[in-house]
Amino acid sequence: MQRHCILIGAPVDSGQRHAGCLMGPAAYRVAGLAATLTELGHKVSDHGDVVPGPAPALHCANPAVHHLGEIVAWTAALAAAARAGMAAGLPIFLGGDHALSLGTVSGVAGHAAALGRPLFVLWLDAHTDFHSVETTQSGNLHGTPMAYIAGREGFAPFPPFPAPVPGKNICMFGIRSVDPAEHDALLARDIEINDMRVLDERGIIAPLREFLARVAAANGLLHVSLDVDFLDPAIAPAVGTTVPGGTTFREAHLVMELLHESGLVSSLDLVELNPFLDDRGRTARLMVDLVGSLMGRKVFDRPTRGFA
Repeated sequence: MQRHCILIGAPVDSGQRHAGCLMGPAAYRVAGLAATLTELGHKVSDHGDVVPGPAPALHCANPAVHHLGEIVAWTAALAAAARAGMAAGLPIFLGGDHALSLGTVSGVAGHAAALGRPLFVLWLDAHTDFHSVETTQSGNLHGTPMAYIAGREGFAPFPPFPAPVPGKNICMFGIRSVDPAEHDALLARDIEINDMRVLDERGIIAPLREFLARVAAANGLLHVSLDVDFLDPAIAPAVGTTVPGGTTFREAHLVMELLHESGLVSSLDLVELNPFLDDRGRTARLMVDLVGSLMGRKVFDRPTRGFA
């Protein structure tokens, strides 16, 4: 199925302390993302990089938090870009650190609510990113977007999330680094957490197909947020938050192939790519290859498994 892919650069670099993520959008373009999608038969429109408005002067009771005004400005700008992208096709947000999802998923959620369809989120990440602005000890706001998406309190400096995503509509995949405060907060939520032990015991296929079946049954929109640290750092070194024991090359491609076969993905984040930490572009190329698998590249044609 041909899709209209909307490339939207999100050079967010202030949600963490390792400079370099602002180069991510350019790295994806240089690694041939547009050409890969075009070769697969998709229409591609590159809308360039989002430019946020001026950062407001904001006060935060948590002294650890940094760049709050900048991230709030990015959130507003990316939410608007996401809503426009959703109306035009399948937006692919080229990050940028994971703070960008504060805005991208906000815009996607607003679009889903306007359509009267439920939004589901697949979080492919080593981290749960479930801190609030009030609870983060590092002050790095790239560790907060999932809490914002799920409607957790403690985001007073941000606009209210337009339609918080119910826990049952969220699936975290590949988790292997959770702070105690995040762990306690997640216990109160009905969020499906497939950490690496779950994936070691059950494999990749069963839990992902179960989640995709729920999306299909609800006629939902599916936002996928793919963090570079979902992958094992041995194959994807270009990230400032490396955690050993991530998914392998083959496991990651299998996830993407299953997502393609479902036909359910409606928007995509590519986050935390830091080209400054890469080895001759290998991580950028791998991420582009994964998008290729998500959008239909395969070795052999196989019958699509339905989810009805």
